[in-house]
Amino acid sequence: MKPYSLDLRQKIVDAYDRGGISQRQLASQFHVATSFIQKLLKQRRESGSIAPKVRTEQTPPKLNAHHQALLLELLEEQNDATLMELRDQLHARTEVYVSVSTIHNTLKRMAITVKKNALPRRESQPASAMGTSRILAQGALSSGQRLDLHR
Repeated sequence: MKPYSLDLRQKIVDAYDRGGISQRQLASQFHVATSFIQKLLKQRRESGSIAPKVRTEQTPPKLNAHHQALLLELLEEQNDATLMELRDQLHARTEVYVSVSTIHNTLKRMAITVKKNALPRRESQPASAMGTSRILAQGALSSGQRLDLHR
């Protein structure tokens, strides 16, 4: 999410400085959260600036390049593994435990995408019953190999 503009921040601070209005009323008037008003005023008190803070350090990913290479290796060994199975196999080999969503996001960054409804639908089953998801590796695996995500 983008930070609020400097112009909006200045309008909020000016309205607060004129007085006669509470932080809650300011938040309502400018359609922002009360906590934003509180943080903005605290930032001005402590640093004298109302500019958005610049993030200096990015949180490093839990799965580095080595883990990603190992994940690709696991996919080549068992191309129908679910995300949970991949997570458990990665944990067994590296002692790194991550969530299923971390595995999913890592595969997404590696351009291994989810292929939905890869199986042909049978006439006797409704579409909702056939909502299986599969992964189709782009570049990492041969184009014909698919990976089951859910069973």
